[in-house]
Amino acid sequence: MATPRKAAMGFIFVTLLIDTIGFGLIYPVLPRLIEQMIHGDLSQASRWNAWLMSAYAVTQFICAPVIGSLSDKYGRRPVLLLSLFGFGLDYILLSLAPTIWWLVAGRVIAGITGASFTTASAYIADISTAEDRAKNFGMIGAAFGLGFIIGPAIGGLLGELGPRVPFIVAACLTLMNFIYGYFVLPESLSAENRRPFSWVRSNPLGSVLQLKQYKGVGGLILALVFVYIGGYAVQSTWAYVNIEKFNWGEGLIGISLTVVGVLVAGVQGGLIRFTNPRLGNEKSIYVGLGLYAAGLVLFAFANQGWMMFAFLVPYCLGGIAGPALQSVITEHVPSNEQGELQGTLTSLMSLTMIFGPMLMNNLFSWCTGKGAAIYFPGAPFLAGAIFMVISIVIAAASMKKPSFINRGTGKA
Repeated sequence: MATPRKAAMGFIFVTLLIDTIGFGLIYPVLPRLIEQMIHGDLSQASRWNAWLMSAYAVTQFICAPVIGSLSDKYGRRPVLLLSLFGFGLDYILLSLAPTIWWLVAGRVIAGITGASFTTASAYIADISTAEDRAKNFGMIGAAFGLGFIIGPAIGGLLGELGPRVPFIVAACLTLMNFIYGYFVLPESLSAENRRPFSWVRSNPLGSVLQLKQYKGVGGLILALVFVYIGGYAVQSTWAYVNIEKFNWGEGLIGISLTVVGVLVAGVQGGLIRFTNPRLGNEKSIYVGLGLYAAGLVLFAFANQGWMMFAFLVPYCLGGIAGPALQSVITEHVPSNEQGELQGTLTSLMSLTMIFGPMLMNNLFSWCTGKGAAIYFPGAPFLAGAIFMVISIVIAAASMKKPSFINRGTGKA
């Protein structure tokens, strides 16, 4: 069983890697592209960025549980391939967009089919044992990190040729990924572990309510929600803050994200293999969230551009928390419901994507726009740190519940 599992992990890793490269390609050019389309300034572009992310998030929130449940019935392979094809079409549309509303439409399409990470998480749960589950979930972060090593670096260079060029390259890569998966990706969910599709359990609110049947999971999922919200301080405002404070261009934004990718890949693909067995899931969660909070505070008050690079180290080290938290949650869910669980988690991620960027991007706009009462571009980072501290408190309270005792999560 070891060899097929390793081969399957390789397929999933490459699929997620190429998918992430596509996203990384377009990230450095978005602020300037939005500015051009709206004929406005950076503060106004930041608000539109929040609306673009929310358009994606709303549709994904509605569709992710359906996609997850469909993968429980029909298997992971067809759902993952459909998702990749949809992303390819989305990038083509974005490359041709004449107005900002075309960008919004493209994000809606991506939200409908945006199940690559959802289905990949269920795929990993299918082929993982209890001993290697956290390590395998860490591979998602490693793929994300490597994708951000390659994608933003190339995207920053391509952006010099024009803000639409990265979208064309992203479309080509994603459709190549679809073709690759069609020929080589095996199915991970056996016929006996599939379950009937249910609309009741596939609507976003219904799927969340289903989590009540799993003892002790709710608190940790809430902690994960606060981590996601806090993370949008970086994900949605990194380029905007650094353009505003340090006048960074597309090239330097791409380089900074490449550094993020190197650090995340090192943590998720390498460091976590040593820290998780030694610290256990619980301590990994506490230490990781603490490092996230510390990094965000440092970002908020940095007054020179080089500091942002230096402070990426503690922030990215916080990545040891995510896989440990996911591992604890999945241990409480039966194998034939992992797709539903991952769909539900993606729905919750989508909810945070609705709220998080709206909070962080508008906070940036309020603190940098004309007539701002307090000029503080780093305000989103400070807000993110507060959310991380709250998640530590919630996770600690959840870990003390009796349902975690003697199940490998209290001292794992």
